Amino acid sequence: MKKPILSLLILVFLVINLNAQRKCAVGDASDEKLKRRHEILNTKLQDYYQKYDKQNIFVDNLIRIPVVVHIIHNNTSGKIGGEGNNNISDEQVFSQIRVLNEDYRKKISTPGFNNSPVGTDMNIEFYLADKDPDGNPTLGINRIYSSKSSFDVFDENTLLSSLSYWDSNRYLNIWVTTLKDDFLGYAEFPVGEFDGLELEEVDEAIDGVMIDHRAFGSKTGTSTNGVYTHGRTLTHEIGHWLGLIHTWGDEYCGDDFCNDTPPTESGNLSIKCTPKYSNCRGTRTLNMIENYMDYTADSCMNIFTNDQKSRVRAILEVSKRRKRLITNSEFNLPQTEKLIVKVLENPSSTDYLQFQILLNAFANFNYEIFDASGKQIIQASFEDSPSRLIQIPKIDLGKGIYNLRVKSGEEIVYNRLISQ
Repeated sequence: MKKPILSLLILVFLVINLNAQRKCAVGDASDEKLKRRHEILNTKLQDYYQKYDKQNIFVDNLIRIPVVVHIIHNNTSGKIGGEGNNNISDEQVFSQIRVLNEDYRKKISTPGFNNSPVGTDMNIEFYLADKDPDGNPTLGINRIYSSKSSFDVFDENTLLSSLSYWDSNRYLNIWVTTLKDDFLGYAEFPVGEFDGLELEEVDEAIDGVMIDHRAFGSKTGTSTNGVYTHGRTLTHEIGHWLGLIHTWGDEYCGDDFCNDTPPTESGNLSIKCTPKYSNCRGTRTLNMIENYMDYTADSCMNIFTNDQKSRVRAILEVSKRRKRLITNSEFNLPQTEKLIVKVLENPSSTDYLQFQILLNAFANFNYEIFDASGKQIIQASFEDSPSRLIQIPKIDLGKGIYNLRVKSGEEIVYNRLISQ
């Protein structure tokens, strides 16, 4: 059954040949339900901004996102790489990860660098996952054979996911395959627990990015011919996955909720990097055609703005699934069937006492530290947390032997800490 575009908020692009133009099937932006969705999300973000300085939300906090690339191919021989082969090479995958990091880190001396005063380093990096869902070493690349020669981005996203999928609470899933009707790809927009938002929750099994192999990677393998072969399609799509909207707000002179992107009548549908102007609300402005969230050709793109960064950072807090992924990546510790507490180097030779709290999936837990007399010295609580490392500065405790109590649900674990 075809899923409603509005409930999925699918972001789709077309590419046919050198003269093709990016097009997006995000849905009719005049639809009141879609407008309401954007309004509610923006209201939640404004509430979040009031708690923090909007321009400094986690500015210095590097976020690293683990990626798994599922290569879904129909090459019966299993041959990897080569002209027209959708079982693309590892090198093509590596080139795409490199472009993502050039663009999201605004790396000097790369196509992702710009001198604009509003251009920013998003401080987000992507890496191929080094552990699979079972904790085993991995290259972060899955090759899966399917007899299907191509997939429909609207009707067969669930089928594609059923062939290969890792928990989207822990990984960014990217399915690379051949797409029907010359579609270039789509990304799922983040969702959150918002009062009044009655749209269907996106199925976590299809939460990720689907992309055609001919637009994946930079000038290598099957991504060599055309204006969308520099790897910027995935930069754009992941921007949507992180919560960014097209610069024109998906309607004539619409709102992308980022004040430092100029008002724009529509997407830039030219394959050339020529200046384009808009006249919105009686003011003529120069479009930011170099923005990754425009429809510009790959070679024109080189900027995310400060407000786009602030929006992404806030969304990573209000969207439950995105926040889970980021938190899990920070610690990268395994899941366990029951609550386990591992004290590291006890007594510790560093300035910290460290212990791992290993959980079954995401859970609430709290820990308490007591001195020898039974007096509580430190306590902290965490909600919806993955397994994580806790560090306690020795200076907060002083020398002595302490008792640690960790509780998650009905499970309680006790341990001893030695501070010297």
